[in-house]
Amino acid sequence: MTTMSSRESESRWSVESAAGDLRTRIGNGEFRRPDGSPGQLPPAGSLGRQYSLSRQAMNQVIAKLAREGLVETRPGSRGALVRDWQPLVFLPQQEFEAGQAGPDADLLTRLVEAVARKGESRMDAVTAEPVDERIGAKLGLRPGEHVGVRRRTNIVDGVPALTDDSFAPLRLVDGTDWMTPGSVARGTNKVLAELGHELVSAVDELRPRDTTDEENVRLGLGSGGSVHAIELISTGFDREGMPVQVTVLTLPGPRNTVVYKRRRLKTEDDG
Repeated sequence: MTTMSSRESESRWSVESAAGDLRTRIGNGEFRRPDGSPGQLPPAGSLGRQYSLSRQAMNQVIAKLAREGLVETRPGSRGALVRDWQPLVFLPQQEFEAGQAGPDADLLTRLVEAVARKGESRMDAVTAEPVDERIGAKLGLRPGEHVGVRRRTNIVDGVPALTDDSFAPLRLVDGTDWMTPGSVARGTNKVLAELGHELVSAVDELRPRDTTDEENVRLGLGSGGSVHAIELISTGFDREGMPVQVTVLTLPGPRNTVVYKRRRLKTEDDG
């Protein structure tokens, strides 16, 4: 564990490494009050001495942590206040559990309500676009074909938690409620079911990467505020095994934990 003295003796701290160290210290509860409630960081000048960084550099560190939703600054406060933020536990398998209507918004609502948190979805755009190579390969589309795209950002306890973008063949969803700007009350998965393409299975792919500039804006991270994230690419299939929809979720690491539950299927040998 890095101690106070070793921090002060380390001469190669940068804005990024200091932010990472403070992120760890916050996660470990170092700045909590004796009663366990959230406390606050030392003033920027004091932190600057710990990390051998200027006050200006430490202000950049604090601004970065604020964009991530870990701290907040208030006028008159000598140090940034630590937010009592817990990562959203995201369980993709719940989409197909009994009683689920299927649309991602319902999944988000179920996740946050289960732990008494507040969630909402902000629709960023509904467009028709030429399909890119990655999405086209998953949907079996040829170059030059178009997809309908629904881009939204899911917000938990007032903090943008993840981006949530869905893609479907335009020839399938054009002129339907799937392309309706704004929220669809019955859910877009229900719309697909009404079109004869109920989603009954999915293949999920996970890969680590940093958030993009466009995602930084949507997530409130600011220009140059990229953080480590989990990208979850879910390809949904209908009963005929046809790929119908691809959903791409970008889950910033500090704001999300992805959990999968696995269960062994019964066999004849189980009796």
